[in-house]
Amino acid sequence: MYSCFLKRTPILLYSKPLRNFTVSDFKKLVEEEKLQQCPRQFILALTDTLQVISGKWKLPIIASLLYGRSRFKDLQDNIEKITPRMLSKELKELEINGIVQRKVFNKTPVLIEYTLTESGKNLINVVDTMLAWGLAHRDGVIGQDRPNEQLFASKD
Repeated sequence: MYSCFLKRTPILLYSKPLRNFTVSDFKKLVEEEKLQQCPRQFILALTDTLQVISGKWKLPIIASLLYGRSRFKDLQDNIEKITPRMLSKELKELEINGIVQRKVFNKTPVLIEYTLTESGKNLINVVDTMLAWGLAHRDGVIGQDRPNEQLFASKD
């Protein structure tokens, strides 16, 4: 829908500093066609975002943690078909990237809980937008005539 390569006004003529932009500013710029091309800061921000949340399991983990704190086994039970090894790997990466916080309670047996950081909680808007787009896209691709399971059936 939005292209990063727009015509008309060169980027240097736009007076607002790019790092203070919000998403709505970007959308407004695209709609008003004020930029000749997508600013480098936007490309870098998108790349950073995709590196943090990309992969098959990261968004399901984040979505599960949006409901509150959770233990490892609870996450594993909530996310279908994820192996313990993969869940551990993804949680470590999310922790390194400041999305998930791991809290160890010094009890017997040791209790470990995972929660989202403030940065992780801010991803709710991203998840919400992706869900809305995914549902609309799925309806458009599959249509109302066929059940959803026919196109996206697992091959297990």
